[in-house]
Amino acid sequence: MERKLLLLGMLRLQEMHGYQINELIDTHLGTSIQLKKPTVYKLLNSMEVDGWITRRDEQEGNYPPRHVYTITPEGESAFQELLRENFSEYRPISYLGDIGIAYLDALPDEEATTLLTRRRKEVSSLLSHLESDHRHGEGFQIMMSFHRCHLSAEVEWLDDIIEQLKTSDE
Repeated sequence: MERKLLLLGMLRLQEMHGYQINELIDTHLGTSIQLKKPTVYKLLNSMEVDGWITRRDEQEGNYPPRHVYTITPEGESAFQELLRENFSEYRPISYLGDIGIAYLDALPDEEATTLLTRRRKEVSSLLSHLESDHRHGEGFQIMMSFHRCHLSAEVEWLDDIIEQLKTSDE
């Protein structure tokens, strides 16, 4: 339901065509939200069937027609309900790679250190990107702050684990 919440929230700001929605996600939210283009279109179709959005075709020049989506009053109600539901319950965050961490001790310390250092570099790069990207509205800035906090905590944790592995080799 969070994906529908995202799309409805975007359409609350302005009507958009599918390509525009995907571009905004990729350009501004791609570091925080993983949403493939086919999934976006599938969700838009589903929400249209539910009566949450409408679609009209628009054509400019010789370009193929494109679907432009607009939120309906039913969609606004659904958005408000999904938003309240989203805030009212806690769901543990699941990080990719959690399971591997449980078996870190199955690797030689030197190899584990190398792999975690590579992971730290990727997390740090993502964190740097989030820290330099300020092109979001206030609500999305709050979400990005949330993600920066988690990434900072992971970098700190990785530093601690890498240091522990290095000192255990000595």
